[in-house]
Amino acid sequence: MESTTGTSSKTEILDRKNAEALLGGGKERIESQHKKGKLTARERLELLLDEGSFEEIGKFVMHRSKDFGLDKEHYLGDGVVTGYGTVGGRLVYVFAQDFTVFGGSLSETHAEKICKMMDLAMKNGAPVIGLNDSGGARIQEGVLSLAGYADIFYRNTLASGVIPQISAVMGPCAGGAVYSPAITDFIMMVEQTSYMFVTGPNVVKTVTHEDVTSEELGGAMTHATKSGVTHFVAANEVQCIEYIKQLLSYMPQNCEDEPPMLPYELGDEKRPALNTIIPDNANQPYDMREIIEELTDTGSFFEVHKYFAENIVVGFARLAGRSIGIVANQPAVLAGVLDINASQKAARFVRFCDSFNIPLLVLEDVPGFLPGTDQEWNAIITNGAKLLYAFCEATVPRVTVITRKAYGGAYDVMNSKHIGADMNYAWPSAEIAVMGASGAAEIIFKREIAQAEDPQAKLQEKVEEYTRKFANPFRAAHRGYIDEVIYPEQTREKLIRAFKMLENKAASLPRKKHGNIPL
Repeated sequence: MESTTGTSSKTEILDRKNAEALLGGGKERIESQHKKGKLTARERLELLLDEGSFEEIGKFVMHRSKDFGLDKEHYLGDGVVTGYGTVGGRLVYVFAQDFTVFGGSLSETHAEKICKMMDLAMKNGAPVIGLNDSGGARIQEGVLSLAGYADIFYRNTLASGVIPQISAVMGPCAGGAVYSPAITDFIMMVEQTSYMFVTGPNVVKTVTHEDVTSEELGGAMTHATKSGVTHFVAANEVQCIEYIKQLLSYMPQNCEDEPPMLPYELGDEKRPALNTIIPDNANQPYDMREIIEELTDTGSFFEVHKYFAENIVVGFARLAGRSIGIVANQPAVLAGVLDINASQKAARFVRFCDSFNIPLLVLEDVPGFLPGTDQEWNAIITNGAKLLYAFCEATVPRVTVITRKAYGGAYDVMNSKHIGADMNYAWPSAEIAVMGASGAAEIIFKREIAQAEDPQAKLQEKVEEYTRKFANPFRAAHRGYIDEVIYPEQTREKLIRAFKMLENKAASLPRKKHGNIPL
């Protein structure tokens, strides 16, 4: 049987050898992909999805363009493999761009295939996973490829908060291609083989005269540490795909669903090791991850944005089998202060958890916001307000544990009772005050100290007086701002009971089109 496909010669569509070449992009191109340490699109899907579960859609789609020699080259699938399958038995929709076909460039039909997957995902309430590996828009198609990108962006936006969207950047992602991953919930990149940028090194050099490599400009670690664009960095593609599977295990299928609950039998939930983590010296740092590991189910903490804004820790974990999101100040970095990057990082994570019914646990040890001209001139006010806004609008169960410092406006921002937290606990080591004792004493007792025969001794006396009054959680507890002062070893047990009590929480925001978060 013969079929005309728009090429200069007739193509034997049903000839097995020709069909395999068309579907795979050619043996040489696949070998070239492997030499770069990259898997092919189909190999990636095989690793991601449960064995035998993949159903491909649009396998025989080809481009329609006849300009600039494209009429002479047609490949089935047109550079992207799309379909659906299961991960851990749960339905997902996927697309994997195929770099062996026109460099994975996006054409009109390529975009249509992706949009079809996203439409099906929205209708059926299941996550979308995109494996991005594309040189960008197919130049020969002009505005048609640009329109294709916009069609995808529009669907990304409509799907946001409705179904989880995960982007794995497995190769180049440049120009307009970067904006689809940017709208999705999580981005993963692979060291040395993937990069993202709006304009590449050559354009940068021409315009700004900066000499920079692709890796330096938009590599995995660049975006993990400097820009915060990527949430996860994998050493290789196999690890990246494992990260996707792990991430999905904490999420519901859609905004109407509940997060997965693993079986768990309660036992002795006391954790005596928590009693010794906080140093006696209030100015001495400690690693908040040690507390997280003690509080959560063994090995369940999956950190997000690990290398960006390290003064705050966010991630998913399980508590007695229940999926939860954790936001925690990190005293080991910048004393755990809130700054611009930390506020943005935490705010986005809080909003994701709230969108998908994942309860929030906040572990607080914050001395305030980071001072300085750099922070003020770059809008710490607006950016700090993002985190405040995110917590205020969150309607999922919200529990806070103050481990040590809770100073100033940062106390309010970190999920205080006043902005809608459901349960607030404090350890005996908690200090809840406008500011630290030394600074407060210098302001409140300035005249007394100045007039004293020994100003230094008087200052120390006033510091101790202020400390006795405010460097403990009981003043806040007397007012009901703290629900209970608990011993550290009791915390896991209290949290399990609190989240169990809150599992049927019903709360809603005032009716509106949407709020106007300070972006």
